[in-house]
Amino acid sequence: MKVLVQRVLEASVIVDNKIVSKIDRGLLLFLGIRKEDRIETTKWLAEKVSHLRIFSDENGKMNRSLKEVNGKALVVSQFTLYGNCLNGRRPDFIQAMGGPLAKGIYEQFLLELRKKEIPTEAGLFGADMKIFLINDGPVTLLIEKD
Repeated sequence: MKVLVQRVLEASVIVDNKIVSKIDRGLLLFLGIRKEDRIETTKWLAEKVSHLRIFSDENGKMNRSLKEVNGKALVVSQFTLYGNCLNGRRPDFIQAMGGPLAKGIYEQFLLELRKKEIPTEAGLFGADMKIFLINDGPVTLLIEKD
């Protein structure tokens, strides 16, 4: 499982020309789930994301977590994080987990963040989404757990 973390001033998801979710200051999280991933990993990942010290303190140092700044999370399913581009010109997505199983893990990740009292919004799983964001920094990190 991997999550692409982007620190944002704001972010939103639009489906069929309608805003389905929106946050202000916080983290935009693109979650990729591969075939071998287990639902138990969502707990570890939520713990890591909620306590990752990537927000500035009063001295401008990245020393505060999402929880400490009362930030929000917007989670978007992103199977293309497991796209393999090494061979040919078209990526393959053989490593990505299929829809129904991946959706259950995605929903569990949302639940784990909410258990940590992180205000959490979500994209629409499997939809054609338009993502709008104002990246803060920019700060972009990739976290992967086998």
